[in-house]
Amino acid sequence: MSDPVCAQLLPLIAAADDAASLRGLRDQFHEHLRTQLLRQPVEQLYTDLNEVHNALIRRAIALSESMLARSGLGTPPVPYAYLLFGSGGREEQTLSSDQDSGLVYADPGGEAKEQVAAYFQTLTETIVDMLQQLGYPPCEGNVLSSNPEWRMSLPAWKAKLNGWFAEPDWERVRYLLIVADCRLIYGEGRLFQALKDHFFSDMLKNPVIVRHMVNNTMRHKILIGVFGQLLKEQYGEDAGSVDIKYGAYIPMVNAIRLMAVQEELRETSTLSRIRGLLLKGKLSASDASSYARAFRLFLQLRLMATERDEGNLYGNNGKIHGSKLTKDIVEELKDGLRIGKRLQRRVEKETHGRL
Repeated sequence: MSDPVCAQLLPLIAAADDAASLRGLRDQFHEHLRTQLLRQPVEQLYTDLNEVHNALIRRAIALSESMLARSGLGTPPVPYAYLLFGSGGREEQTLSSDQDSGLVYADPGGEAKEQVAAYFQTLTETIVDMLQQLGYPPCEGNVLSSNPEWRMSLPAWKAKLNGWFAEPDWERVRYLLIVADCRLIYGEGRLFQALKDHFFSDMLKNPVIVRHMVNNTMRHKILIGVFGQLLKEQYGEDAGSVDIKYGAYIPMVNAIRLMAVQEELRETSTLSRIRGLLLKGKLSASDASSYARAFRLFLQLRLMATERDEGNLYGNNGKIHGSKLTKDIVEELKDGLRIGKRLQRRVEKETHGRL
């Protein structure tokens, strides 16, 4: 970690003994990092930012375990792994990312199943609540460890994945792509590895699954028009703003992820996936460089998006107001969007060529 203030925060986070202390440290960190947005390379900013997010989330999980122990529920009855999806899984969280999480625990077997399931229900509800106290809003799509659909034993997770593979409609394939971004944040690495091993099966090459993955990947369109103009919000309070999240960042995340999944790359960050595709010979040095350059720009612009603090939670609509878009930024953004659009076309063409 290059930022000395961020480095000083890590031991303080590890020693914090309640949610209020953690929230104070997070708020302090945010105020500091806002002053650094244009002073550090964007990859270093995200490294520092996500290192602090990791520390906050891990401490919240540890404190939640302690709360259950003090309440008489004891320690975890079987090993478990706490998982992050979405931007957390990709280590691309901004100052105001939400919670996207899951949990996998070892098979308790026999009569202990209900008791173990009840423990992890209480634990995950406690963790999600504490993270909300720290300012992390829950995922709007309910991809949360407190949701039993994303909190299961390892055998149940494997059966769930098998079901998604067996009936790969659009929604189930969306879930598979969510799992592709899965990252271990706390707990037993072997459980996480077993889950990922099961995910990377030959079923990912099923033409029906691939077709739905392409459709999902192309769902969000790059916000540049046929004449090279920047497509801005037309109506409402965000009129004149640019949707960086869904018009630039997410389309590129989706396209690179699809290429990485098809090559069975287990990296989850987009820049790591680009490097992995280069090493496997799936991208030329020139293409990898241009994709990485465009993506770094989108990462930088995401940090400029409008923040909204609703109900003491950090929020972000992913849009940049037109007043922040200087002429130079607009031209740089247009160039990045053209690169993103070429990438989308390439992925669509290459994937359909395999079917």
